[in-house]
Amino acid sequence: MRTQEQAALAGPWPTDGDQGAKHLGGLHPDEFKLAFRNHAAGVAVITADAGDGPVGLTATSVFSVSAEPPLLVFSLSDHASSAPTIRRADTVVVHLLGAEQLNIAKLCATSGVNRFADTEIWARLATGEPYFPSAHAWIRGRIINRMAAGSSTIIAVHALEATVATDQGGSDPLVYHNRTWHSLDEHSALRSVPGA
Repeated sequence: MRTQEQAALAGPWPTDGDQGAKHLGGLHPDEFKLAFRNHAAGVAVITADAGDGPVGLTATSVFSVSAEPPLLVFSLSDHASSAPTIRRADTVVVHLLGAEQLNIAKLCATSGVNRFADTEIWARLATGEPYFPSAHAWIRGRIINRMAAGSSTIIAVHALEATVATDQGGSDPLVYHNRTWHSLDEHSALRSVPGA
């Protein structure tokens, strides 16, 4: 017989409105956020259009899962204004940002603004998805799975095409750490210490 904790880890996970979430206990949300605050993460912007106009959001939860087939996942907060559109979309564009695209990261992280008002910074792919051409790299993919997880939805994406900046040395990665934007460059690399 499984314990309550084993059942919770196996999923499906209770959602925000599910009374089952309350009996699991665990960390307070503020403690959980504090624990992750010192965990640096790459910054991405996800865009989509389910037929009622483009949406975009900034995310630090994007990661690759498999190279064969090429799969990635990201977490979508139920509270994000873009969530309803991204949940309905068949495809998304995931932009992996360099430090030069901080303006795009900030734009898509700002609530209550029209993220696509400036038509000079975005366009549509031939397949119709909105995207930011200046991104260091972008991946267009088809959503293949959605899984409720607490107050978020985990989105699994099968990568269909990608564009990566040809000058790999020219763009320092954009990361988010302790509520602050950072870039990684040659000075942030740790050197091996002899005997360590």
